[in-house]
Amino acid sequence: MAMLTISGNLAAGDDIAARDSSARKVSVAFMKELGGHLKGALAAGDPAAAIEVCSDVAPAIANRISLEHGWRVTRVGTRPRNTMLGMADAWEQSVLNQFQLRAGKGEKYADMSFSEVVSEPDGRYFRFMKAIGVKPMCLQCHGNAEQIPPATAAMLGKLYPNDRAVDYAAGDLRGAFSVKQPLEP
Repeated sequence: MAMLTISGNLAAGDDIAARDSSARKVSVAFMKELGGHLKGALAAGDPAAAIEVCSDVAPAIANRISLEHGWRVTRVGTRPRNTMLGMADAWEQSVLNQFQLRAGKGEKYADMSFSEVVSEPDGRYFRFMKAIGVKPMCLQCHGNAEQIPPATAAMLGKLYPNDRAVDYAAGDLRGAFSVKQPLEP
């Protein structure tokens, strides 16, 4: 169930439904491309390669998509592994909290998104988030100490000394794909 909240008056040229559809498509494309890389690394039996996908490939995908569309496209986490790239801003944190409440009422993360027009000090933006749920394959890097192979844990410790993105269970909310589109004044 997608939720759309519109704050303030919109200019006549703003097509919110089209923005929502575009943001949704971009998020799904990002998810599929990233998922393909992760599945390939894990299918090869190399969780360490999956770490490289998340640390190197995912930001490159987000950067490419952001440049193609003129938007900020990223992933944020409920417990970020990389605080430089994965820390949710106040709006994103609020939406993540809403996602957890919605899941508590039985909604599936795979179907969960939220969009809204917001006013910020530097302008107005269309904001969109698509939830990311933890799947069993994610636990090789995001599970508890017994689920993460020692070599993977060592690599995570080296790359992310302040890692908080562990101790998840399958079905938890891991984070979200986040899109921020500037609106014309």
